[in-house]
Amino acid sequence: MEGHREEFFETELTKQIIGCAYKVHSRLGPGLLESAYEECLYYELSKEGIRVGKQKPLPLVYEEIKLEVGYRVDLFVNNKVIIEVKSVEALNDVHFAQLITYLRLSGCKVGLLMNFNVKHLKNGIKRLVV
Repeated sequence: MEGHREEFFETELTKQIIGCAYKVHSRLGPGLLESAYEECLYYELSKEGIRVGKQKPLPLVYEEIKLEVGYRVDLFVNNKVIIEVKSVEALNDVHFAQLITYLRLSGCKVGLLMNFNVKHLKNGIKRLVV
């Protein structure tokens, strides 16, 4: 039962996140730097009362040793959902691999890969569950 409740919470949370992303994209459109979309999405999420951290360090644990090797999560929502913000021509395998790696390293199950450099944002959002 607990797993179902958490799954529901994560689903509702991702809906809220996507709603905020749509606001940002409709106001800014495609063509800006990732950092602009990240800042605006951070602002929209915070405005909604959602707990969000930006550019959160993500250590790599190797044989019981925690290594700070420079990995950073773009946005980390409620310690449950990782958001990777992109502004690229097209998402490719390396973007998916990056998010999957961040999910594994963080212990999170849900991630959103968001490419704002598209005409219609629905074509730029991918939800990953591991």
